[in-house]
Amino acid sequence: MKDNYDFSNSVQNPYAKRLKKQITIRIDEDTIQYFKKLAEEKGIPYQSLINLYLRDCAETHCKPNVKWNNT
Repeated sequence: MKDNYDFSNSVQNPYAKRLKKQITIRIDEDTIQYFKKLAEEKGIPYQSLINLYLRDCAETHCKPNVKWNNT
């Protein structure tokens, strides 16, 4: 290993904006099962499918239809 490295000709990582951050969220069991089944049909991990879905919603400025039950 060298004592010093020259980074003067380095370039910025083009994928840095796409780095993922681990979070914890609460999702209904039936919603998770829906995405797991769909992900299995598509042959991709369900967490990747959820991420793709949320990214698509963010890019298209999709607004959820939120209705709270007052029970």
